[in-house]
Amino acid sequence: MSATVQDPSTQSSGRFWLASYPEGVAADLAPLHHSSIGALVESCCEQYADRPAFTSMGKTLTFREFGAASAGIAAWLQARGLQKGDRVAVMMPNVLQNPVIIFGILRAGLVVVNVNPLYTPRELEHQLKDAGAKALFVLENFASTVAQVVSRTAVKHVVVATMGDMLGLKGLIVNLVVRKVKKLVPAWSLPGHVPFRQVVAEGARAGVKDAGVTPGDTAFLQYTGGTTGVSKGAVLTHANLLSNMEQIKLWIEPIFHVRKRPEQLVFICALPLYHIFALTVNGLMGIALGGHNVLIANPRDIPAFVKELGKYPVHIFPGLNTLFNALMNNPDFAKLDLSGLLLTLGGGMAVQRPVAERWQAMTGCAITEGYGLSETSPVATANRFDRAQFTGTIGLPLPSTEIDIRDDAGNALPLGEVGEICIRGPQVMAGYWQRPDETAKVMTADGFFRSGDIGFMTPEGFTKIVDRKKDMILVSGFNVFPNEVEEVAMSHPGVLECAAIGVPDAHSGEAVKLFVVKKDPALTEADVKAHCAENLTNYKRPKFVEFRDELPKSNVGKILRKDLRG
Repeated sequence: MSATVQDPSTQSSGRFWLASYPEGVAADLAPLHHSSIGALVESCCEQYADRPAFTSMGKTLTFREFGAASAGIAAWLQARGLQKGDRVAVMMPNVLQNPVIIFGILRAGLVVVNVNPLYTPRELEHQLKDAGAKALFVLENFASTVAQVVSRTAVKHVVVATMGDMLGLKGLIVNLVVRKVKKLVPAWSLPGHVPFRQVVAEGARAGVKDAGVTPGDTAFLQYTGGTTGVSKGAVLTHANLLSNMEQIKLWIEPIFHVRKRPEQLVFICALPLYHIFALTVNGLMGIALGGHNVLIANPRDIPAFVKELGKYPVHIFPGLNTLFNALMNNPDFAKLDLSGLLLTLGGGMAVQRPVAERWQAMTGCAITEGYGLSETSPVATANRFDRAQFTGTIGLPLPSTEIDIRDDAGNALPLGEVGEICIRGPQVMAGYWQRPDETAKVMTADGFFRSGDIGFMTPEGFTKIVDRKKDMILVSGFNVFPNEVEEVAMSHPGVLECAAIGVPDAHSGEAVKLFVVKKDPALTEADVKAHCAENLTNYKRPKFVEFRDELPKSNVGKILRKDLRG
């Protein structure tokens, strides 16, 4: 990118944080190089054809193979009659099929709806219906969930993949182990579904038609609780994501003033690609920089993860506080040679100073914290990548990004005063899918997104988060909304009243605690937890249940969560 730093007295007037920028980093983005993510993928697959693009379970796809496979997915979808703008859901962990499918959907001019594969039937049904998804790709391990709800949705095409589909002969063994030995595939029946391998074969014979995608077209419906209430889709355009990718590219460049640029950057992709952090930082960034992404399908299996880390010269490692902590508690992690690590990027939840200090001591690389949300594609701020230090802040606004700290009335506050962190920039979403009321709550008249996070800005332009405005609970980087947990708990006949709050947790940052007033005196903690487990994915489930005779209420009868938090 050939942009130069703007003169702070002209276009950048008021953006005092530019004085803290690394030398040579542009204050603003240049015009986008590509009109769509599909165009970016095509161009990079040509440019880096023979380089490894994605590796999973020992099998590697080159950029050429990745390009051909994603084109095949695109052609197959177009041949089914799906039209530009139709939504396609993807319910997959980090296996090779995942990026092939995601970027294939985008190349066809369609919209990706990322689905957490661990969702319960209730959660999946809400998301498929809300998005109006017409097609769905799912790994067979999660097909039984789909089978329970698909008939009540608009989904017409279901493609089922197996773990070993793209692993060659080794895939047969992998499938055998997954199905018969580990028994990870519950019984399912989806009449009329299409096997993934058939899609690949049919797609390879068809050609992709240019869908005429423009930067303003929707690329993803990224579901989030937003800053309030029920899960809704943040509408992210091609321009939103391409802008964020370019912003991070500018921000990464100064590293190479300090350290030698490797021939090819190796990224570890341990965060799920259905999460916006990995999608942009690993998926898009990795492709744009011609990098090699090592996909980790199950990062909870720490011994296997550590073994995988030992096979590659790792350069860029995005992760969460909980993940870094778990790795360091494995004795074999200390034996790894991580001297090539250029950037450890912490996001999704606060990085704790003791974890950051230990990581730096063990790897020689500081954890650099960034900040963002699904609604900001996601990165809005980041600490400098060229300075190896943990600051305890979320860093500086990225190029073309403004941060304003505002009070409840929407007035800008002086430096150092605590208020709501508001964000404006090309990475900010177009709004919530079919929810103008919810969009209006978070977007200001002058184009700032109200994050719901409370913080202040230092005179150097670094922002520090001190609290959250809403009652949202943050478990290992995932939003949990008390309303949803309470609604599920209230559907148990033995519960009279309940309230959910977040409590500190050494492992996940926060955990869900549920206070319950019994309707049935025989109700137990195990009953409540079992009921929640049926209806809520793992990270949303209450870790603690406390029974009370009554809950604190306002004079109009509203349960006061803040009193329960103490």
